[in-house]
Amino acid sequence: MRAGLSPVRDVVKMLVTRAESSDNHPVLRDKNLIPLSHQHQHALALCARIDRGTHSPDICLEPWLAEIQFIFDQEIRIHFAAEEKVLFPAAEAFADLRALVAELRQDHETLRAFFSRAAARTLDQPGLREFAATLSRHIRKEERQLFEGMQRLSPAQLVELGARLGHELAAASQACIVPSEATRLRAK
Repeated sequence: MRAGLSPVRDVVKMLVTRAESSDNHPVLRDKNLIPLSHQHQHALALCARIDRGTHSPDICLEPWLAEIQFIFDQEIRIHFAAEEKVLFPAAEAFADLRALVAELRQDHETLRAFFSRAAARTLDQPGLREFAATLSRHIRKEERQLFEGMQRLSPAQLVELGARLGHELAAASQACIVPSEATRLRAK
């Protein structure tokens, strides 16, 4: 047994670090990538709420746009920067991940344009739904393809990557971002 870790703690760690693969079978997520995965969960929750809460033609967009701007400012801006500064360059060490990284960088630019439109309050209802779909696809691509590929790094390389990511993500809000009354989904 490794020093300081019990078998129970190892099982708990294994259960906590699961992520879905492309065929929906659970796979282990290296603990050094979990901070990014947690932020992905926050963004996917927003996407799900947008998808469920914006079907009515008479919705008020302002609360949604304000929330998108707030989440970008508090977390996603820093998340993108950490990926671009630390994760993407590390992934480009693998020839088979280079095209994916180029695609993910382009996704970031596309998503930044959506965030800018939300901040300028020029994102309309169809654009809001397109934003949610685009962000969701991007996150799933990172989780299912990039993160799986990155787990080929050695344990020492993953620890170093995790430390660098932790440093870059330190400025992100640790607060729970709670939906506003207008964007909170209610049971029917």
